[in-house]
Formats: sequence, C-alpha cells, structure tokens
Amino acid sequence: MEDLGEIVGEFLLESHENLDQIDRDLVSLEQEPDSRDLISRIFRAIHTIKGTSGFLAFSRLEKLAHAGESLLSRLRDGVQPVTPETITVLLLCIDGVRSLLASIEEKGTEDEVDVDSMIVRIKAQMDAPSDGAPAAAPAPASGPSAEVETPVSVENEAPAVLRPAPEPIAEQRQPLGQLLVEAGAAQSTDVTSALQQQIEGDERKLGTILLEEGKTQPAAVNEALQSQTAKRSIADSAIRVDVDLLDTLLNMVGELVLARNQLVRGVMEIGDSGLVRSAQRLGMITSELQEGIMKTRMQPIEHIWSKLPRVVRDLSNSLGKQVQLDMQGKETELDRSLLEAVKDPLTHLVRNAVDHGIEDPETRIAAGKGAEGTLTLRAYHEGGHVAVEVADDGAGLNVERIAQKAVENGLLRPEQVPNMDKRDIMAMVFQPGFSTAAKVTNVSGRGVGMDVVKTNIESIGGAVSVDSTAGEGTVWRLTIPLTLAIIQALTVDCGDQRYVVPQVAVLELVFVDGNTTKIEYASGAPVYRLRGKLLPLVRLDRALGFEVGGDQGVYIMVLQADGRRFGLVVDRVLNTEEVVVKALNTRLKDIGLYAGATILGDGKVGLILDVSSLARRSHLAAEAERESVVEKRTEGGGGTERLLVTAVGERRVAIPLDTVTRLEEFPKDRLEQAGSREVVQYRGQILPLVRLSHLLGAYGEEPEGDTVSVVVYSEGGRSVALVVDRIVDIAENSTTARRDAEEDGLVGTAVIQQRVTELLDVRRAILAADPNFYSDMADEMLVEA
Repeated sequence: MEDLGEIVGEFLLESHENLDQIDRDLVSLEQEPDSRDLISRIFRAIHTIKGTSGFLAFSRLEKLAHAGESLLSRLRDGVQPVTPETITVLLLCIDGVRSLLASIEEKGTEDEVDVDSMIVRIKAQMDAPSDGAPAAAPAPASGPSAEVETPVSVENEAPAVLRPAPEPIAEQRQPLGQLLVEAGAAQSTDVTSALQQQIEGDERKLGTILLEEGKTQPAAVNEALQSQTAKRSIADSAIRVDVDLLDTLLNMVGELVLARNQLVRGVMEIGDSGLVRSAQRLGMITSELQEGIMKTRMQPIEHIWSKLPRVVRDLSNSLGKQVQLDMQGKETELDRSLLEAVKDPLTHLVRNAVDHGIEDPETRIAAGKGAEGTLTLRAYHEGGHVAVEVADDGAGLNVERIAQKAVENGLLRPEQVPNMDKRDIMAMVFQPGFSTAAKVTNVSGRGVGMDVVKTNIESIGGAVSVDSTAGEGTVWRLTIPLTLAIIQALTVDCGDQRYVVPQVAVLELVFVDGNTTKIEYASGAPVYRLRGKLLPLVRLDRALGFEVGGDQGVYIMVLQADGRRFGLVVDRVLNTEEVVVKALNTRLKDIGLYAGATILGDGKVGLILDVSSLARRSHLAAEAERESVVEKRTEGGGGTERLLVTAVGERRVAIPLDTVTRLEEFPKDRLEQAGSREVVQYRGQILPLVRLSHLLGAYGEEPEGDTVSVVVYSEGGRSVALVVDRIVDIAENSTTARRDAEEDGLVGTAVIQQRVTELLDVRRAILAADPNFYSDMADEMLVEA
C-alpha cells in the first residue's frame, strides 16, 4: 500500500468492502428476486466503484462497472426480471471487477485484464427475452443444462486472472535455506550441515545457526525472511473497529500501566535480580502496547481543518471580504475524541475572525494594509498540551468598547476598569450573551458563541484565551490538555504532598545548595541567575498555600509554557515514570492549577500540575509582590533595600531594583545617533541612551563583545536606557551603612558585599538621557487632568 497513492489505496480498500457486500446481497437477491432494497443497495455500490474509477482514470474498470450498472438499472426499473442467469452474470461482473482491483494493487495497471468478454456476456443477458420460458433459449439443450454450464464457463474463462495468488504464494513459502542458496548468500553444504544439526536436536533456528557459524550475513537472512512472508493484500491490510472498543482498550492499558508501576516499585524494594529483569521486560512490553493503542486513536488535525477553506470562502464572499487562509501544523495529531470536541469551537472562531476580525478591503486599504486579509490556523505541541491558534491580521479587539459594554451589562463596575489588565478585559467576550456587534446578522451579533466555545473546551479540561493588538490583529488560543493519554512525567515533593509535572515541559533541573547556587530576590520576587540571565521563580509551596520553606537544599525545575520560561521551586525531585492522565471534575478544574490526576506507583493519587496556569499565576504574583514591596518601601522609608550592582569601568555602581524595569542586551550595530545623543529602536519607540561611564567620568577601555548591557527604566509610557559595562549581582544594603557623596550623578556610597559601591542618582541619569523626561510627563498629566 505504500507504493500506491493514498487515494488509490483508500479506493481499493473501500472497493473490496463493497464487493464483499455485493456478493452477499446478490446471493440474497436470488432468494428474494422482488426485493427493491437489495437491488438499490447493489446498484449504489457498483455506481460508487464506477464513479471513483473514472475519476482515477481506470478506464477498463469503469467500463466493466458501467456495464454491470446498466444491467442493474434494468432490474431496478422492472424492465427485466431477476433470474438465476442474471445473478450468475452479475457475479461474473463482480469477479471481473475484483480481478481488475487485484491487478491495480499488484502491478499498478489494469491493462492485462480482458474485460471485453465479460461485457459481451452482460450485454447478452440484457438482450435476453424477459419472459421465463425463453430465458434458456440460447442454450441448445435444456434450461437446467444451461444453468449448470454457465458458472462452469465463468470459472474457465480467465482462471489465471481471477485467482493469480496461489503460484506466487508457493514461491514465497520456499524454505529459508533454499532462498539463501539461490541468492548466493550461503553455500548449500553449509545449509545442509545446519539442517543436520537441527535433526540431531539443536533447537536453534536455521538462520541463527548460519549466523553464529559465520556462514551468512544478517542482512541476507532478514531479506530471505521477508520474502518468505506472504504479501498482504489491500483488503486484508485494514479493518474497521468500533471506537468504543478502542476506548475500552485504552482504559485497560491505562490500568495496566498503573499496575505495572506498582509492581515495579515493589520489585525494586525487594531487590531480587530475577524479579527485576522480569519487571523490566514487563515494563517494556507494556510501553509498546500502550504506544500501539494510542496510535490507533490518533488522527491529524487536518481532518477537521479540511472543511474550513470552504467555510472561509463562502463567508468572505457573502461579506464582501478578501481572506487568505494559511494552515500550519496540519500534521499535528490529536486523540480522536479531542478532535470531535474541538471541531465546533474551532469553526466558530474561524467564522468570528472572518466576520468581526478582518476588515473589508476599503477599510484595510485606508489603514495602510493590503486589501486581502490573512487568517492563520496554527497547531503545535507545547508543555504537554496541544495548542491551536486562530490568528487574523484585522483591526483587533476594541478594549475600551469591551469595557464599556461590560459595565453596561453589569459584569464590571466602572471603578474596576482602570486597574484591570488588558487581557482580563478582553476575556469578557467569553461571558454569556456578550457582544459588541453594532447589528445582528445571520453570522453573529447575538452574543451566543464565545461562551459556548469556552464551555466546550473547558469540558475536556482545556482552556481558551485571547490576545489582541489594536490595528494589528487578534489571536485566539485553544489549549487542549492530555485528558486521555499516558505521558512521561516527573514526580516531585512539596511539603508532605507528591505532585506530577509533565516531562515535555521540563527543560532542565538545578539543585540549589545555597553556596555555589542560590536563590536571589528582585523587588521581593525570587529569581535565579541561570547562565548569566535572571530566571523568574515560582515557589510551589507558596502557590499551593503551604508554609513557605527555605532557599537551600531545594530543586529548581526550569519549565517552558505559554512562551515563558520560569523556574518551579520544589523540595525534592523523585523519579520519572509513565502516568495515566485522568480528567478532573469541574470543582478541581476551576482551581486552575491542575491539569489532571493519576495514581502513582505506591497506589496514592497524585495531582498533575498545569504548567501553563503556573506560568500565568507566577507573572501576576510577581507583579503583585513587586508592587507590595514598592509600597512598603515608600511608606516605611528605612530598612533594607535591594540593589542591582553593575560595573562601570573599574567602579561598582548600584541602582535601586525598584527603578529597574528590564535588563537588556543590544547589538552594538543597532545603536544609532540622533543629534548629540545615542538612541536605539526598542519596542516601537526610540529609546535614548546614556552611558554611565560618560556621566560619572569613568572613562576606560571599551568592553569587548558585540553587545552592550543596558538597564531600562520606564514610567508613564516613556523609557530611557542606562548603559553599563556589565551586570555584576543583586545585593541588599542597609540604609545605615551609606554616606553621602558630593560627586555629580551619585547620591552616596555604601559597603556592599565587602566592597565600596557607589549609589547612582537615577533621576540625574534619566535627565542626562532625556532632559524632558519628567517635564513631558507632567504636561501629559496636566492635559489628562
């Protein structure tokens, strides 16, 4: 089947199934000649074969099927009665079709099969008298004699064509030794010697004996064994299996995996070497069985995407829009049950993107875009989930309009809106009955749909989110969990509880001993310096509401999810094992931290952590904690402050961490000159730069390398960058250990990490980069007031 095209292979498989059904129906029709249902069913089946063969340019097959269809048409219309002779001729036609299919499968052509004689027989039967007595007239003897002779003549007409298989099968079943000798891969004397050893009681196989004695090569033995195996026909290469049976098999394999895990753990505790080997063998077989069962249920997402081009075309034409559909990741495979659950939500998102997202050609041209919009479907695996994105390059969501509508509908209070994140406001579109459409159309506008999308995806343990940029487009993201799967996972301890993390989301593990590796804090948020870059951390104990432990003797799991890389701090990392993912009920799902549950090797239930939710929560938690620290520092005034220590020439300069928005590295060739100042293009803005070495008079040799390190400070939508030679560390400083400095650009000096460190006057540095920084901000505030 690999040698044939996929369409031809499917056609052969379906045709063989149809022919088997036709055989049974023809025999039944002979017993019930007046059954219109049987005649119609046979007619439809042969018509299907004729139509598809014509499409695939199999002219002989089409010609024979057409002749059979013509005879069946006369039977269906009552022009000709159903007689034993008619059934015999139709069976002859079916045998001819089967011969043609066999020739196509084996040789890729139908030219060697003679169909003319069969067509003559069919036409003769169509021209035969319709009354019962003369039906046997063509025979010179009697009616019964003709009935006996007809099937015999069918058998004798083309015996080689109808049954070509026996001779090749006999050849394929030749003894292994004979095949090796004929191929020149072994000597006949060596084969005879090996056979004699088997006769004398050697239980090894012939190929094993020859290989161990060096009389032949492994490749030759493999080739001979493959030639011994009878080639499977298309009809025998696939069967139809009820999906419920596959579900049952998958559940049973899941239980087998759980039992295997418990058995392996018990055997490892006993330590018996024989039992360990048996358990390892059982584990390998179970894994192979599980993988095979999973493959039977996996289908590419292309199956549900195939109808969307038509949906986009029809809808865009009716709306007067021009839309180009781009599909990426069509080969991404999903469990069949998940495909069914995703089909309707995905279709609704596509229709919504064409209707609401992409503008009409006139509006797009006026906005400086091309007249044709682009709708992108993207599917990929990430973090143990399957992500499906529907992205358009349209106008984007109107956040102000959504907030206004949410207030009108009583979903939000007016005072809540200014403090809400943009994504939280956009998530209002998933509320029941929510719509910002100006008018109701037959496509949308009634507020029904997005809440159904959210409900359907969440019913399988998934999540849906939206992100949009005004004027650039919108991305709808479906995250589908592994609800019915067996995955590789890491088991971890947090306090006295055990949790599971999908291994696909884990990039690396780091042990923190407190000496060579340690956890640091930036504005109250824990971070880890991983190969020179700060990695934000999430403490699992804090996220779960447990008592927060220490920072020594813990593990950091470096995870990747939702485009974010972060570290998860856990007490211990135990081992890797295959776990069966079970879906959670609604109450546990609403917590938002868990993707499922499983039974561990010790028989206890372990919750599977949702890495994507942890990533989102870590971002929000870090922001909230940073704001809290800033507020406390503003109110309290004294105590300990955290500083970013940098190197400027030979000097150590510290910058308060609460004034640090981001740390960046820019390629030197991106730096440009605007008048007397250096600038760089940064996130759609022109970012002014000030070199602290120039500001503080710390001139020296230019640092080596192709990049420069900068500290970005942002406030009120404006930003400046402070260029330093390198980032040294993050440290704490007591305000009592400082003394004032008289030098311009500094507020004082302090002993930090047993070294004198200068404290930067951030305001002075900002004004050096942009003299109008604060005055422009004040003007903007006055305008707003």
